[in-house]
Amino acid sequence: MIRADWARRVAALAQFHVASLETPALDHDDEHHLRRVLRANVGEEVVVTDGRGSWSICEVGEQRLRRVSPVQRDQACDATTLYLAPLKGDRSEWAVAKATELGVSNIVPLVSQRLVVKFKGETRDKIVSRWRRIAKESCGQCRRTYDVAVQDPVFVRDVPSEVAVADFAGTGDWRGVRSVAIGPEGGWEPEEWSKERRFVSLGPTVLRGETAAVAAASILAFGAGGWGFTLGTGSNE
Repeated sequence: MIRADWARRVAALAQFHVASLETPALDHDDEHHLRRVLRANVGEEVVVTDGRGSWSICEVGEQRLRRVSPVQRDQACDATTLYLAPLKGDRSEWAVAKATELGVSNIVPLVSQRLVVKFKGETRDKIVSRWRRIAKESCGQCRRTYDVAVQDPVFVRDVPSEVAVADFAGTGDWRGVRSVAIGPEGGWEPEEWSKERRFVSLGPTVLRGETAAVAAASILAFGAGGWGFTLGTGSNE
């Protein structure tokens, strides 16, 4: 059964990030989006969140928002991290949006040897900035109340040892995995990762980079316990 508070959040016009839930006020860009783009009517409801799990429902007024529900807090899940090598075109951006929707906590741009996109200097900064904006917008779209941290890029050599690596020859055992690295279009360079690294599989077919990112994000989010699913074994007897 869908909780009444969740159904109300889904039905709300939009969700916005605010500095204070006690006195919610939108910044200039969000105010413009609410009034001019969404053309909100007085009396319509929106969700506001602090990005740290707390949220409430507000009613659109003539000049400002008016809180009409108590401040509530969503339960936090185990932190998960997706290391993602930038992909060609807008495929990385799509992957960032979907990973956010699925519940990943952190996204880290990963610099690997076979990158096929330019990822240096001003270009790199623009890509990271855009990933952060997309993650923020996606949080609002999916009514997520914990911000996604799009971190600064790292090289493969600097990835912590506990991070697993998605590889076609990896194991299907994902138990305990909370962080995973997804490679570029050309895959990993031989010997790019230490043989002591944990390698995990994403299934029996070769996936495009953005598909691999979504598959990995789904497994991470499911393992972190945020989906509320229980898997059982069926019986034909």
